[in-house]
Amino acid sequence: MRTIKRLFNAPGPQPNGMQATADGIWILDQITNQVHLVSFTGEVLKTLETASDKGSGITDSGDALWLASTYSCEIIKIDRDTGATLGRWPSPHHSKTGSHGLEWRDGRLWIANPPSATIYQMEVSDGGLRVIHSIPGPGNRVHGIGWDGDDLLVVETNHRAIYRLNPQTGEQLDKIEIPEPNPEPHGMTIWAGDIWYCDAHDRAVCRLPLQG
Repeated sequence: MRTIKRLFNAPGPQPNGMQATADGIWILDQITNQVHLVSFTGEVLKTLETASDKGSGITDSGDALWLASTYSCEIIKIDRDTGATLGRWPSPHHSKTGSHGLEWRDGRLWIANPPSATIYQMEVSDGGLRVIHSIPGPGNRVHGIGWDGDDLLVVETNHRAIYRLNPQTGEQLDKIEIPEPNPEPHGMTIWAGDIWYCDAHDRAVCRLPLQG
């Protein structure tokens, strides 16, 4: 049985996207549209103003940050130091809202997209973003995503669960329950053998081990 620990509150009122790095955890807030870099104990190290509109996902490609601007139905690339917009492209297969969780891996952008209940692998080029692979999500409210080795972990907020998927086939390999009264999983990231997630309702940042 995994122990879920509530560690601290996110600095913004509605944290909805997370990405852990060696520098700390990037957290995208859905209300202020700010990106905060916080330490692994919750200390705010940097705050960026962004062009995101009620965003739900963030990832770090090393040279830039990428945001899922959910209500403008865009993927936005921003400067890691200033928050300035470097590029913006339509979210794949959006409807009234767009994408949620993002992950950068091997030069490709992975996107969790609730409107189509699908996870997309995108090729990134000067000409924009192009879908090169997709798998079905484990439900219609896919949110945060992260990697454990070659497996893709995906939050399904309505299920209160994190699914381990084969990224090539979409096969479900495992399901990690996040039962009440624990905070509800929204944004999610993986770091040093642990799953970190945030709850957009009560600002909680939580941690649980990858292995049960």
